[in-house]
Amino acid sequence: MKLTMLLDMAADGFADRVLIGSSPDGITAARLAEMADAGAWTIRDSGADAVVYLAVNGPAFPVALFAAARAGVPLVPVNYRLGAEQLRALLANHPRAVGIADGAHAQMLREAGMTVLTPEEWLADTNVAGRGPVPPVDIDAPAVVIYTSGTTAAPKGVLLRHENLTAYVFGSVEFASADAEDAALISVPPYHVAAVANTITSVYSGRRAVILEQFTPEQWLQAARRERITNALVVPTMLSRIIESDADKDVPTLRAVAYGGAPMPATVIERALGLWPRVEFVNAYGLTETSSTIAVLGPDDHRAALVGEDPEVRRRLGSVGRVVPGIDLEVRDADNVAVRPGVVGGIWVRGEQVSAEYAGIGRLVDDRGFFDTRDQGHLDSAGYLFIGGRVDDMIIRGAENIAPAEIEDVLLRHPSVVDAVVVGVPDEEWGQRIEAAIVVWPGVEVAVEELRNHVRATLRGSKTPDRIVVWSELPRTETGKIVRRHVLDHLLAPDEYETPSKC
Repeated sequence: MKLTMLLDMAADGFADRVLIGSSPDGITAARLAEMADAGAWTIRDSGADAVVYLAVNGPAFPVALFAAARAGVPLVPVNYRLGAEQLRALLANHPRAVGIADGAHAQMLREAGMTVLTPEEWLADTNVAGRGPVPPVDIDAPAVVIYTSGTTAAPKGVLLRHENLTAYVFGSVEFASADAEDAALISVPPYHVAAVANTITSVYSGRRAVILEQFTPEQWLQAARRERITNALVVPTMLSRIIESDADKDVPTLRAVAYGGAPMPATVIERALGLWPRVEFVNAYGLTETSSTIAVLGPDDHRAALVGEDPEVRRRLGSVGRVVPGIDLEVRDADNVAVRPGVVGGIWVRGEQVSAEYAGIGRLVDDRGFFDTRDQGHLDSAGYLFIGGRVDDMIIRGAENIAPAEIEDVLLRHPSVVDAVVVGVPDEEWGQRIEAAIVVWPGVEVAVEELRNHVRATLRGSKTPDRIVVWSELPRTETGKIVRRHVLDHLLAPDEYETPSKC
């Protein structure tokens, strides 16, 4: 099934309902279908084999997504924060694409030989009367190509096919399940899989999507009140900044907040639950390769963990919940043997929404169809999944493998700490030594030795950081992922850098 089927169902089922933008002057389901057809004709006429989207999120993005699907070519949303060299390397993979960009990025696409429209020109072009529906094409092209963030290596193009994305939609929401007044505030950039997932689930469910082009806590809160937002999607750093903000945090219509993309500090989610006690919080764990969410910690789990006396139940606030229907998950040891609950190992997943496919490489699955997520973790006795960090982030101190996430989790349990990262720094004696950078809550001071004792009291001495530094913020991507290579650079040569900032 194609993504266009989702749009056609929406246009038939609730044609006049606004799906994109402000009500009542946003884009209705029927109009979105017409704009997708008009955009598909533009793509077809150009002879393009892809649509490269190199701009901030906005109404042009969902139109481009469905127009590309209508034309039978993939949408390629590219990280506009990449450096010129990385961008040119990615753009070289799509020489025959139509490009949507503005400013210096538009010029870069033109230099790559593309036909380029600004987001405003794209919307204007697709908003005129077109030639009607585009004849269907039977082309085995992926629906979307998303390049991985490249926080530890060069970005790889992940191919998400129509069947992967539609399987995710059918397993996540019911058709036309949203109420007429429901509105979702989307704050993630277009090159993140969550932007694609939220667009298609909102269209299928009939929920109006309001896209925040640039995030600040004040803009988020103002938009949430102005647009009467009922549902929102944030990454942990966004939620932390909203909570820290001095702005008015009252959002009367807000009913549900989903978060994910990076570990959530317990102190942050606890404060959020206290700030909005009637809001239902959901932690969603997934990867680009899995078409977004594969495990969910639901609202009831949050409440039980917050008020429960059972230590195991309280610990589940640090989990990502249980796997969603349609996903098979195994935790395996180094010999690829499934381990029992409580034992840490590599996380492998299987299901229709799992793409596991890379441009120029193919599908990377084992003989049973399981994909190695490269994440480590463990399941508890009730099937709750705890993430222990990336295999690639492992610190090797002497002969011991140490997962940074284990130490980060302990640091984040300290009431003064709001953010933390642990990395291995080269050391002649041990191979690597453990160093940490932390961020504390505004107005709070904490002694570094107190933090080291806090870790030592929970973990053995060999896992206690040799050095802890306090920074104003950690280097993260827009989607909340730590850029560990930047952390290591700052720790190795602190005098050469300003205070770390967001990437």
